[in-house]
Amino acid sequence: MPALDDLDGLLEQNSVVVFTTFRRDGMPQQSLVTAGKLDGGLAFTTRSRNAKALNLARDPRCAMMIVSPDNRRFAALDGKAEMQGARNTDAETLRLRLREVYRTAARKEHPDWDEYDRVMVEQGRVAVLLRPDRIVGHGV
Repeated sequence: MPALDDLDGLLEQNSVVVFTTFRRDGMPQQSLVTAGKLDGGLAFTTRSRNAKALNLARDPRCAMMIVSPDNRRFAALDGKAEMQGARNTDAETLRLRLREVYRTAARKEHPDWDEYDRVMVEQGRVAVLLRPDRIVGHGV
């Protein structure tokens, strides 16, 4: 079974991953997110009012799939997500956390951190972290 460190090559080629949560009726809800490694898992940000954030607030079970650009290698991760947002994190800690997530997902510094911070507050962004309970894959 692959480990998180085994995913570095895949993430360098493609940091846009399929993220799956579960709707109230149990059906899957999928979206694309840009994720990066952080604190023993994969992290991304989303608006607190998006379906994925609302689904996770109700049921933290989720999954991610990373696929190589040539579609020959993949990794699928699942577990329970942790969310940090204005409801459970003080403003300064959240500001720094959102910056951390940006750096790891984008693999670069933002050109204007003040603007980034302002937009994150306006959009009510939350940081989502999946520390996987299980990772399966092919070619990783």
